Amino acid sequence: MDLPKSHFISALTVVFVNSKSLSSLKIDDTPVDDPSLKVLVANNSDTLKLLKMSSCPHVSPAGILCVADQCHGLRELALNYHLLSDELLLALSSEKHVRLEHLRIDVVSENPGQTHFHTIQKSSWDAFIKHSPKVNLVMYFFLYEEEFDPFFRYEIPATHLYFGRSVSKDVLGRVGMTCPRLVELVVCANGLRPLDEELIRIAERCKNLSAIGLGECEVSCSAFVEFVKMCGGRLSQLSIMEEVLIPDQKYSLEQIHWEVSKHLGRVWFPDMMPTW
Repeated sequence: MDLPKSHFISALTVVFVNSKSLSSLKIDDTPVDDPSLKVLVANNSDTLKLLKMSSCPHVSPAGILCVADQCHGLRELALNYHLLSDELLLALSSEKHVRLEHLRIDVVSENPGQTHFHTIQKSSWDAFIKHSPKVNLVMYFFLYEEEFDPFFRYEIPATHLYFGRSVSKDVLGRVGMTCPRLVELVVCANGLRPLDEELIRIAERCKNLSAIGLGECEVSCSAFVEFVKMCGGRLSQLSIMEEVLIPDQKYSLEQIHWEVSKHLGRVWFPDMMPTW
């Protein structure tokens, strides 16, 4: 991004024109634009399989749609949410297009209240998952709490969710109701309201969940044990800070690791905050 945009685009275009069999392209955080993507498509549409282009502010939804329309062998795609559209999902779901294996979407807000997040229609997600039933849909959220309103209002095929900023109880409750394919959940922070009900709901409805990480959150020891009991041995990754767990009448912090270990089928301890 520190290069003059015209210099970067000129050099990138030369690469695209002279690379007739490009299969993998990672251009995150660059000033790539729509015209240069058209050059990419014109010269490499038959061979391109992986495209990672998060944080490319000069690309429009029309620019990435051009790639999806022409690069029918694309199997992995990473982009920011503002480039995601109903038209893009439908293009990725066309009969000509191979089944997508990995779609990463970064949902990022730098200025609270100043970024508008559009809504993707449920029918577009349905068509997408029907065409690519085994796709990993990875979503990273870096939003402020008031910006989550358009999300998790109906069922979406997300498999991996990462919340990099504080997320409310209400949103996590909606995750449990709308993400039945969820495999991994990471919550950086939630605040001081216990997530007991939300965790139980996720355990009930997300039958594929195998990894969870909780940072600055609160969960009662009893609810946490019940969550682990419901998920059982399929929880291959369980990363919970000791400060997250709130002792109650049923379990103390000393008791909980034995109970959790029993249901996991392996020795488990909560993560400890370094003292240095």
